[in-house]
Amino acid sequence: MDIDKRKRELVKEFSPALENYSLKTKIWIGCLVAIILVGFYAFLVQLINGHIVTGMRDNVVWGIYIINFIFFVGISYSGAFISGILHFFKTPWKNSVSRIVELITVLSLIIGPIFILLCIGRLDRLHYLFLYPRIQSPITWDIIAIMTDLVGCFIYLYLTFIPDFAILRDNKELKVAKWQKKAYRILALNYQDTTEQRERLHKITRTMSVMIIVLAIVAYTVLAWIFSLTLQPGWNSTIFAPYFIIAGLYSGVGVIIISMYAIRKYFHLERYIRKVHFIAAGIVLLVMSLLFGYFTFSEYFARWFSHKENDVHLLDTLFNRYFWEFIFANYIGVLVPIVILFFKKFRTIKSITFAAIIAVLGLWLNRFLIVVPTLETPYLPIQDTRAEFVNYSATWVEYSLSLTGIAAFCLLFTLLIKFVPIIPMSGIIDYERDQKKYNKRQPKKAVK
Repeated sequence: MDIDKRKRELVKEFSPALENYSLKTKIWIGCLVAIILVGFYAFLVQLINGHIVTGMRDNVVWGIYIINFIFFVGISYSGAFISGILHFFKTPWKNSVSRIVELITVLSLIIGPIFILLCIGRLDRLHYLFLYPRIQSPITWDIIAIMTDLVGCFIYLYLTFIPDFAILRDNKELKVAKWQKKAYRILALNYQDTTEQRERLHKITRTMSVMIIVLAIVAYTVLAWIFSLTLQPGWNSTIFAPYFIIAGLYSGVGVIIISMYAIRKYFHLERYIRKVHFIAAGIVLLVMSLLFGYFTFSEYFARWFSHKENDVHLLDTLFNRYFWEFIFANYIGVLVPIVILFFKKFRTIKSITFAAIIAVLGLWLNRFLIVVPTLETPYLPIQDTRAEFVNYSATWVEYSLSLTGIAAFCLLFTLLIKFVPIIPMSGIIDYERDQKKYNKRQPKKAVK
């Protein structure tokens, strides 16, 4: 196989996505920028007037900001875990989805912590978290874990990009801006795709894949401890750490499936992102839905069966004020994906994507039901409190900033896949090189 020729063919195949911005792409980017600008205005309103413009009050000190934080960090954990597993075990079809997973991981880790900043009332005191940290506080360890995880995932993502930067750097026919060519040259780090460099890079990347799996588990476990190490009814649970990890995998796999469908449809990548990838991801989603359903049932059944006064009050709040949200999150959001994915004849690309959408929406609502009803049912209730100070209702400011986070995630994802191909070219070449070596090692059949 002529490697140089194959590289030129791949660059020619993927170059239209890098060189041109179609009308649809420009409209898409324009809409995302418009949403971000509205969110920036909402942020200014909150910054000037304070948290009174939100639905958060003395009882419900956390709202959808913290829910979005948990949700995005869960997606990043799932992406890190899946990406690490795919690379460590050298899964044959990882080349088609690995970059999608890696980008989702890093961008979720960037967007998620921003919602914590929106939840803090005194941003001018933010630096105290670093100057005077309380080492016994799980919040301090959560900051350390997330920052370490972000650095590790960023290094891992960059390592996987280096071979493609080198391919784009060496291609003279690629028609991109001068600054982009210069960026390829700098970011490639003089990588020449020699056997020694290739083996060294594979070894480092495989080591990093193990590290980010461990970092992701630690980061999300510490996040779960922020809730479970309190006496608050609904949070004081010994299964929260594994429960959060399973929930993170559940939502992450769902987001990956949705992203695969959108990218496959928009860039016409049916040749690379095939039905077998959706079926494999759907089976993983099925397993996660079963585990998530089991943990959810165990959590609520234990509270219902205990008949503790505080738990009874919490369940009353759930069933009276949030009945339909409870039904969607814990029944529709779990049972619908199971029914669709359990039967083989239902496992089409569209149905698997639909199941993923239902799973993601249900998981977000599940995070909502963990945070808000619990805070509306305090362990030590404040007497003679007005109803509007007890019950939480998000305002347009919170919804605007939540949509801004999603828009920023989509915008960064769009810009990154306009900078480097969404399908790793180096991965395709490595796979074809390995296949060629494998075929050479096979004994030739005797001719009769």
